[in-house]
Amino acid sequence: MLLNAVESGSGERIMLLLHGMMGSAESWWRVASALSASECRVIALDLPGHGDSPRDASSTIESAADAVVETLWRMTGGRPISAIGHSYGGTVLAAAAARLPIDLAVYVDTSCSFIGGADREQLTAQYAADRARRRDAVWLRTTRPYYSEQDALVEARAAEKFDPATAASISSGADVSYPPGSGSILVRAEPSSFVTDDDARSLSGRGVDVRSIPGAAHTVWYSHCDEFVAALPEVFNDDGPIRPISS
Repeated sequence: MLLNAVESGSGERIMLLLHGMMGSAESWWRVASALSASECRVIALDLPGHGDSPRDASSTIESAADAVVETLWRMTGGRPISAIGHSYGGTVLAAAAARLPIDLAVYVDTSCSFIGGADREQLTAQYAADRARRRDAVWLRTTRPYYSEQDALVEARAAEKFDPATAASISSGADVSYPPGSGSILVRAEPSSFVTDDDARSLSGRGVDVRSIPGAAHTVWYSHCDEFVAALPEVFNDDGPIRPISS
């Protein structure tokens, strides 16, 4: 399966961006602008069932990772890349990492695991209800006051294109876990509902560089974009952080 890609910027360095559940490639709009300004070719993918990528009612983390690998090899010919994966996208990145020529992997507020065994029908209905709410940009700004107007519009568009059946399929199978490898970076909210303090200590013990942003939301760059950029000088600028594009 080939995934829809949104490209921006140009340069020798290639950056892959993988969004979280119910997001889209466009969720990275502010981050992609900052990366493009640092002479980087940015490739943001719509994961299966999201944005303009194909739907897959039998989707798994493994099949999503397969699609990422196939798409990236088609687009880059196996050239080295850096990558950022958020939440669900981080788990997909971790599952794909061994098959991609990644020189730096960054995981955002994710333990890179999914609990399986969910009732497919019930979860599909739950995702459909969530989708209905998130299609309303006003509701998004009311419930997430840190969203800019552009953020809310972007996420409402993502919800409009989101396929509940594809997402539900992922949590209907077995449990999966793909711990980030040694040398990778994990940026987490503090406190985080997705990466506990115990998780952070365990990952640090495995050689993962854990960096926390106090008070950040799960989608860290929406609530604390400046801090997110500053936490990743290796990503945004080899000589130090740059200012992100404001809303």
